[in-house]
Amino acid sequence: MTDAKKAIVIGAGFGGLALAIRLQAAGVQTTLLEKRDKPGGRAYVYHEQGFTFDAGPTVITDPTAIEALFTLAGRSMADYVELLPVAPFYRLCWEDGTQFDYANDQAALDRQIAQFNAADVAGYRRFLAYSKAVFREGYLKLGAVPFLSFRDMVAAGPQLARLQAWRSVYAKVSAFIEDDKLRQAFSFHSLLVGGNPFATSSIYTLIHALEREWGVWFPRGGTGALVNALVKLFEDLGGCLQLNADVAHITTAGRRATGVRLVDGRHYEADSVASNADVVHTYSQLLSGHRRGVQESARLKRKRFSNSLFVIHFGLKRPQPQLQHHTVCFGPRYRALIQDIFQGQALADDFSLYLHAPCVTDPSLAPQGCSSHYVLSPVPHLGNAPIDWKVEGPRYRERIFDYLEQHYIPGLRKDLVTCRIFTPADFESELNAHLGSAFSLEPILTQSAWFRPHNRDAMLTNLYLAGAGTHPGAGVPGVIGSARATAGLMLEDMQG
Repeated sequence: MTDAKKAIVIGAGFGGLALAIRLQAAGVQTTLLEKRDKPGGRAYVYHEQGFTFDAGPTVITDPTAIEALFTLAGRSMADYVELLPVAPFYRLCWEDGTQFDYANDQAALDRQIAQFNAADVAGYRRFLAYSKAVFREGYLKLGAVPFLSFRDMVAAGPQLARLQAWRSVYAKVSAFIEDDKLRQAFSFHSLLVGGNPFATSSIYTLIHALEREWGVWFPRGGTGALVNALVKLFEDLGGCLQLNADVAHITTAGRRATGVRLVDGRHYEADSVASNADVVHTYSQLLSGHRRGVQESARLKRKRFSNSLFVIHFGLKRPQPQLQHHTVCFGPRYRALIQDIFQGQALADDFSLYLHAPCVTDPSLAPQGCSSHYVLSPVPHLGNAPIDWKVEGPRYRERIFDYLEQHYIPGLRKDLVTCRIFTPADFESELNAHLGSAFSLEPILTQSAWFRPHNRDAMLTNLYLAGAGTHPGAGVPGVIGSARATAGLMLEDMQG
């Protein structure tokens, strides 16, 4: 980069970190501003009584996207962080005691599938072939391509049509798989990125192939160790991370962003500004004084937003050898419960849960002889279900603990050392998430690719977006892909 350009990135989540690293590695003097006292965004970390609790993403599915950040900076990821393989990827459990260990072992998968339904062994092979085709087209080819014009969407149209992208994840899985439980097993993945399997484009079946391609990983020391590795890389390259730096406004002059002003009055000037903050927050609050902010936030608020999450972090005074690292606990209903999660106006009486037991892979996350956990329940966002979580949160926690004691962790309360909850209201206040949505815009076809907020703003020519609310979407690979697309645009524009 010729004369040293300056960039500001708002928000030190995975998307913001990945973007800041790419800019700094290219010679752009980059300042990364984070509202909270630690980096990570949704990947925040809590330390309590010797337990380490990852607040957010715990499934790393594309290590190559992370490794690329170190490689482009001329570094080796192994010098910064160690990724440990997780096997099986997930244990899927139902209330009748049925279990399915989803692993990267075709023979083991075939054996288990045959126990559910012999015809589905061949059906699964066909589904895997389809998923791989979607992975090639939707992820490898389009995952980091910015869709700035409708022409880009039209160009991708024939392939998306051939892959029947208009069909839902569940419908596509059901075209290959007959058994009801196996249909759940191979369609739940879209929930990991805030997608309703019955409404989200079948493009999201690519997550299955992505896991089969590169495996499922977990950083030694927890997801926070990966965040710290990215921060160290950024700072080693000369980047500046400012914590407790709450951005109040993006400052503008005409059709250009000039910098940012913080809540405490500090002002930073830059040649380019990128926001990894929640996309609605970016337009409705950070650009509230500009007509672009007013117009775009009004437009975005009419969109469909993904569900929220209710999370309990808890530490137990004994190990739980009956658990795998990742356990998906299916409740008695599937379709109807998901309908309640995405459209319901209250909490359902039942739930499906994701149970995280990281000490299975890395015992260092709890004191010796203890175990660290979190459990999350997908719940409606605040726009659908305006629940008073101060009242309902503790009640809901007790309901979930009752359920876990009954089905998965006998004696949970007796062994409980510490626990904390994180509710949709916390997503809204701590993470500025619109309606407390955990994954920003719902990833339906009409809110994907070109239809999603673009990586570069259409009016403010040097304002950019990264993270879950822009293309390609939520999830660690998604937000790192968004950073790659956005960095490409920013560097191109700076050289222009």
